[in-house]
Amino acid sequence: MANTIFSPLLVLLLLCIVHKGLAQCSMSAVSVRQAPTGATVEGQAEYEVTVSNDCSCPQSQVTVNCFGLSSVEPVDPTAIKTVDAEKCIVANGRPLVNGRPVKFKYAWKTPQDFPVVSTKINC
Repeated sequence: MANTIFSPLLVLLLLCIVHKGLAQCSMSAVSVRQAPTGATVEGQAEYEVTVSNDCSCPQSQVTVNCFGLSSVEPVDPTAIKTVDAEKCIVANGRPLVNGRPVKFKYAWKTPQDFPVVSTKINC
């Protein structure tokens, strides 16, 4: 009788531990990668930026340093939008889900850095 009760409790405990282990997320799970597209716009190199979340939990309110997001071509405001002189918000703050990155292009003299400064983990 004790084994009959103990087994399901043990299985439940293990499932909780595994689920909690998989759900551990941090801001560092959001990565920003960019590469030149090979195109030029008004004489400036064009870059494509990919923002992705490598965590099993969605992360919303993803904010990056963008220092005004300089570009000679229009940048898709649904992908990234300036918030103030230093920060931009990705995907209008909507959750960034693993396997569904947000992409945008910009054209400027040199590649810009987009370090992630904050996120809200939604587990």
